[in-house]
Amino acid sequence: MPSTHTPNVRMLKFAEALFVPLVALLVSAVLFSLFLLIIGKSPVDFFSLVWTGGFGSSFSIQQSLQRSAPLILAGLAFAIPARIGLTIIGAEGALVLGGFAAAAIAIPLVTFGIPAPLTWLLMALIAMVTGGVWIGLAGWLRHYRGVNETISSLLLSYIAIAIMNFFVEGALRDPASANKPSTMPIGDAYRIGSIPGTDVHWGFAAGIVLAIALYILMSRTTFGFAARMTGGNVRAAQAQGLPVGLLIVSCCVIAGCCAGLAGFFEVAAIHGQANASLVAGYGFTGILIAFLARHNPLAVVPVAILFGAIAAAGGLVQRRMGMPDATVLVLQGIIFVVLLTSDTLYGRLKFFQPPVGGDRT
Repeated sequence: MPSTHTPNVRMLKFAEALFVPLVALLVSAVLFSLFLLIIGKSPVDFFSLVWTGGFGSSFSIQQSLQRSAPLILAGLAFAIPARIGLTIIGAEGALVLGGFAAAAIAIPLVTFGIPAPLTWLLMALIAMVTGGVWIGLAGWLRHYRGVNETISSLLLSYIAIAIMNFFVEGALRDPASANKPSTMPIGDAYRIGSIPGTDVHWGFAAGIVLAIALYILMSRTTFGFAARMTGGNVRAAQAQGLPVGLLIVSCCVIAGCCAGLAGFFEVAAIHGQANASLVAGYGFTGILIAFLARHNPLAVVPVAILFGAIAAAGGLVQRRMGMPDATVLVLQGIIFVVLLTSDTLYGRLKFFQPPVGGDRT
């Protein structure tokens, strides 16, 4: 007979998954406040400015949403492989290489006057395929050659950035980009506009749609169940006859596609060309976002918006408090360290444990 404790156990697990990250954020805020006090700055002023710069007005909110767009996709690029037990930290490289590929394919398309919608479609496809192949390679090396995916994805990230720099500073460099080597600009006619009624580009909407789709894929399909089973115990998955190698590579390809799509929107909506500005650290911030979201694609969205707001407030903090814009990076670093430490609390807090003898499934 089914156990009556199962719903309560699920609620306890949900509460624990919500409680631990929130406590980690609170502890991070306290530690960062101590840091501010040591350097002679007011924590109250800092967090007040972060709120004002991130959510204090319609303009601030739209800036936060705009900055969160690549963070959503970068967070998904880490969260999906994590569901199958992989630690892929190379989303930065896939984003950069995907954005560069999109900019490179746009050059002949724009030159020959291909309609903008078709150009965007081809740019997005080449960016996603490039990113998917790049991260998929790390998954292939992990399963078929036993290469640690964390190391390989990080090294692939450095290679991707080097490839972009090689072409941007060489064969594909725009002669007019004297101070900052860049590819040829795609032009205003080929820039992706904003969501009607806002100043937020369509990358934000794409990130939300993709987060919902991936949540359904990983939580409501046989593919997602097989991926979670593989992540829980590879040997058990193999014993059940699951195609472990295909699952690993597929999750990595999906992750790469997310990162590559972020690169496409950075080129088509923000920069209008490929250059060193693509190396903005979104891929690494996405790791922190995915950890806070507990690798849940839906939870990635609000966490990414939070970090988008922190980034949007950086300029205001710099102007009002005389602190460098990189101060927010210190806050992010503290959050990451505290979050990793808090991960040891899962399963240890007694008030989130089911009653003795209850169903723990």
